[in-house]
Amino acid sequence: MTAHLLDRRSHTARPALPVLGDMALPLARLHEACGPARRTLAMLVAAATRGPVFWIAPGWLGDRPNPDGMLAFVDPARFTFLAPDRPEDVLWTLEEALRSGTVPLVVADLPEPPAMTPVRRLHLAAETGAQTGPHAPLGLILTPGDGGASGIETRWHMAPAHQPRSRAWRLDRLRARTAPPATWHLTGRPGHWHMTPP
Repeated sequence: MTAHLLDRRSHTARPALPVLGDMALPLARLHEACGPARRTLAMLVAAATRGPVFWIAPGWLGDRPNPDGMLAFVDPARFTFLAPDRPEDVLWTLEEALRSGTVPLVVADLPEPPAMTPVRRLHLAAETGAQTGPHAPLGLILTPGDGGASGIETRWHMAPAHQPRSRAWRLDRLRARTAPPATWHLTGRPGHWHMTPP
């Protein structure tokens, strides 16, 4: 029987999507965005990708991104909006989209954080999609308040911090498997964003 010893060599980092500054999201994993500006954060993540984006939201909720508002961040023509009618179909749709690996980003706008078991299934689905599909998909769930999904790769909170003559946001990394919590002040415009410590 062979025993494998632990060593101090660094392991290969998981491929990640560079979004803004120090914000990079590991691919083939599930991430969480929460806070009042979570949809704006989702648009920034979408702008960092290429290709189509699936946006899943429960059919019984009326909130949908407005294409005119999206245009300031990302081309709305890249989005396909899916609206499952049953609660159990929302996470199932997200899981199947990740498993297919056909789109680089799948966003699910949820009314509450999912439990640990569905999150594990979503991670496995994204890993499968990375192996069998043309893309290593990124899953992003949007949750109200301060979020709280167990088992996610990273959790980000974004809130407006606008000034009289400029748009600005506060971006907090609340949780990450490989990095400590951190806070940034986000200013600028699409293509020219600036992330600075508060």
